[in-house]
Amino acid sequence: MLIKLLLGKAEEMVGEKGDMPLDQDFSFRSFAQHTFYGKVNLDLLEQAGIGPGQRVVELACGTGAVTRLILERLRGAKESLVIAIDHSALAIKQAMEELKNVRASAVQFIQSKAEELPKVVQGRVDAVIFCNGIHYIPDKETLVERVSQTLKPGGTFAFNTSFFQGAQPPETQQFYRRWMLKALRILKEKHGLSLPHGQKVEARRYLTPEQYVALVEGHSLQLKGKEVKEVPVPLEAWLDISSYQDFIEGILPGLPLSIARQVLQEGVTRTFEELGIQSVPRNWLAIVAVKA
Repeated sequence: MLIKLLLGKAEEMVGEKGDMPLDQDFSFRSFAQHTFYGKVNLDLLEQAGIGPGQRVVELACGTGAVTRLILERLRGAKESLVIAIDHSALAIKQAMEELKNVRASAVQFIQSKAEELPKVVQGRVDAVIFCNGIHYIPDKETLVERVSQTLKPGGTFAFNTSFFQGAQPPETQQFYRRWMLKALRILKEKHGLSLPHGQKVEARRYLTPEQYVALVEGHSLQLKGKEVKEVPVPLEAWLDISSYQDFIEGILPGLPLSIARQVLQEGVTRTFEELGIQSVPRNWLAIVAVKA
């Protein structure tokens, strides 16, 4: 396997920020290993028509779970290439470790923000894949414009997300309310803490499926497919997502990560027990568009 790593000053940055939690327990790795998550993303790759001979960009590659799925679909073709991009040097290092035994394929890792796509990718590509991360991008208009600039004519942009207007089925609202109330109660009772003054959960602006369609169609892209699929998420996955730094900081900002993780995990466990459930459904939106 050919691996080209472009980190810039990534290692220096990690060293300088020694107070930042670099423990892999706070990464997305554990959640990404769940079977249902792999199936959701594999479905997206199939809809996007990913196959041998393509040059594919993966945005927000994280620790490499979807990168592996893409490489499997490319089946080692010599002319194939995966360009895996992530803003986190640590995540890229973990992805390299996860993929160290992959053979007869080429993957290029680049540390960069998704919005800087045309600056870091040389030449046009056959596909850009963005799994469960587009909701993090504040300026989605700029992102889609730059994706469009990077694609060959007829190239594919495919993305999915479980954070959009409609992601939470109405019947799950009780679950989320109970979970958060329990987590805050545990935080107070066991640790004598509450959310720091002035800290509040960030109110991200989530788009509707229709708004995402309008977004891609406004940048020389034609809609090929749109799907909303309900996926049962088991307790183990909720425990793992409660270990993910971005998720923790979005729900319980300003708290030590280890404490926030503990109260979220205990809270969700108690909620599952009280409601007598095995899983909680979550909707995933998938959109596939083609460059005109």
